[in-house]
Amino acid sequence: MAADSINVIMRSSASRFFFTTKKNKRNKEKLSFKRYDPVVRKHVEFNEEKIK
Repeated sequence: MAADSINVIMRSSASRFFFTTKKNKRNKEKLSFKRYDPVVRKHVEFNEEKIK
């Protein structure tokens, strides 16, 4: 049975803060969320990055 999800890093656009989340393997688009960034203490956009 193949895994249907992959782990991705979501990095803040305002600081270097990040979190990990799961993404459906068939979804080819990059994820983008608006979430709270504790470093800058604001809601900012988080964009998907490759796990290195």
